[in-house]
Amino acid sequence: MSTINSQHDEDTFKILVATDIHLGYLEKDPVRGNDTFVTFNEILDHAQKNEVDFVLLGGDLFHDNKPSRKTVHSCLESLRKYCMGDRPVQFEILSDQAVNFHYSKFPWVNYQDENLNISIPVFSIHGNHDDPTGADALCALDILSCAGLLNHFGRSTSVEKIDISPILLRKGRTKIALYGLGAIPDERLYRMFVNKQVTMLRPKEDEDSWFNLFVIHQNRSKHGATNYIPEQFLDDFINLVVWGHEHECKIAPCQNEQQRFYVSQPGSSVVTSLSPGEAVKKHIGLLHVKGKKMKMEKIALETVRTFHIEDIVLADHPDLFHPDNPNVTQAIQAFCMEKVELMLDTAERERLGNPRQPEKPIIRLRVDYAGGFEPFSVHRFSQKYMHRVANPKDIIHFFRHREQKEKKDIDLNFGKLVSRPAEGTTLRVEDLVKQYFQTAEKKVQLSLLTERGMGEAVQEFVDKEEKDAIEELVKFQLEKTQRFLKERRTDAVEEKIDEEVRKFRESRKKNTEEEDKEVREAMIRARAHRSEDEVLAASSDEDSMDIEKTGTSNPSDGLSSTLSRGRGRARGRARGARGQNSTARGSSRRGRGTTSQESASGSRYKPVSVSGKNMSILDVFRPSKTDHSSNSFQAYSEDIIDVDSDPEDTSFVPSSSKANQRLPATSSLSKRGSQSQASRGVDFESDEDDPFMTSATSRRTK
Repeated sequence: MSTINSQHDEDTFKILVATDIHLGYLEKDPVRGNDTFVTFNEILDHAQKNEVDFVLLGGDLFHDNKPSRKTVHSCLESLRKYCMGDRPVQFEILSDQAVNFHYSKFPWVNYQDENLNISIPVFSIHGNHDDPTGADALCALDILSCAGLLNHFGRSTSVEKIDISPILLRKGRTKIALYGLGAIPDERLYRMFVNKQVTMLRPKEDEDSWFNLFVIHQNRSKHGATNYIPEQFLDDFINLVVWGHEHECKIAPCQNEQQRFYVSQPGSSVVTSLSPGEAVKKHIGLLHVKGKKMKMEKIALETVRTFHIEDIVLADHPDLFHPDNPNVTQAIQAFCMEKVELMLDTAERERLGNPRQPEKPIIRLRVDYAGGFEPFSVHRFSQKYMHRVANPKDIIHFFRHREQKEKKDIDLNFGKLVSRPAEGTTLRVEDLVKQYFQTAEKKVQLSLLTERGMGEAVQEFVDKEEKDAIEELVKFQLEKTQRFLKERRTDAVEEKIDEEVRKFRESRKKNTEEEDKEVREAMIRARAHRSEDEVLAASSDEDSMDIEKTGTSNPSDGLSSTLSRGRGRARGRARGARGQNSTARGSSRRGRGTTSQESASGSRYKPVSVSGKNMSILDVFRPSKTDHSSNSFQAYSEDIIDVDSDPEDTSFVPSSSKANQRLPATSSLSKRGSQSQASRGVDFESDEDDPFMTSATSRRTK
């Protein structure tokens, strides 16, 4: 790494670098609730005092995918306070901003907006905590981008090919190509790198004169065979990689001996896990770039709460503790209290020289009680430090290393899969699902679904609160298997069906890309149904209010006022949603009154049949049967009105009602396509304004 002699001339970029701020972490904690907001203000204050050209964030600005109003308000308040002003921006953007910010409704950098007065632009990629989700694939950063306070870049949703187009910046004679890639599941991105599906576009003109800066948010350390991104996957023309997601502060750039680029890992600005990596002093970086030379200046954060951690192995102290001693538990507790007091004294000495540091430190004592010892009461121990530490409930952690004994039994011990992982490691839901089915008995093995797809669905259910994720995945894969069996014209024999299903499942497991598409399609359907439910709920509330206000129905309906009121409330509800498949859901509702056959004979409405939700594979080969007797008790028919303008918009009415009643309608859904580029280079002769030679951009609109 080269040094820069002059740091204040017109050719030097000054960039403030930070990652993993995690705004909103433990915001309801009475002691640590404001830690993230205070530190974020300190980071932006450093940017303002050092008069940086822009702030570069490496993902996870927010801790939650759906941050609270308090968190969003505090973030907006800080950005407006420190990043808006009259100081002019000294650099210019040369690339096509419609390509760099093509997912935004305002595809240009915020400081060039004539309605805003930005003095410090902020560029950020999204992380795994604040990644885009939902039917419209929006994230919290999109709110800040729409407000003009932040520039969200590095977004890619394609699972087939990723083209990373840089933001080209120039200040004087220094030119920076800023590349960014938001968080993507590590296994998927690993596979795409192996299959040569990730391309970093470069300008053709003077490509060696650009300082190439890449921001990424992935696992850097190896957590599994493909659950990380090796540095060797990145292109060797890169000069500096700012690596987010890893919380241990290693901000000093270190060189990769094989690829020859430098890697800087700023780490998090708040302690989110009680692991040794978080105990390292927190820093942000002030990056100076002039020409092809750079210098990283470390800036220590003063408002971060101190964190001290220590390990104790009781078996290493045979002179102090013996399992047969009847008072050994009291001796262990006294020994732990002594260790905690020493850590508190150390924290107090550090705080004396820094008045901005919070008063109560974070203390963690990990005790390995293997060797026949018994733990004491953690709650009683914590009560003694309620007013002295910031984390009294987590101050002590007992664990025991597993003894190396191989058991020959075949019974599944699910606790064995999750027993005492190394502290600080992330235990992922999809890994647990995969391990469970790999070690489960044959009778509980999956015969139709795949472990990978089920793991992804469970992760969406847990992390993103997609309540229909698992149900939609099961429906989607069941429908696909049924279509496969119909195409193969399989005999209606259970043994042959099982064999065909097994072969089909194995073929899907080998085609990982196709399986990824299936999971994404099922998640889209789950999000779409959630949106439909919200629309239907809102419509039903409006109908209930209207009917309650009128209190009477049309006399020509032949119904009493009381009956009209009672049925009106249920008309838009989801009472009839049970027993519907994915295609009928959201498009029909079960009513009461005349039967479907009576309604069809005397009106222009078309009856809709509702298929059972729990249809099995064997039902595909059985002839369809109609049981009219089961509908004889119904009081209303189930009808839909055909709308010529949009075949997806449907209304639900009783057969005897008039057309002047208010009817709820479901909203049509839209899918957004991905934007790709066909060329890696630049042709300035063909187009002087656009430094990238790209194919025509196509986008699927609503």
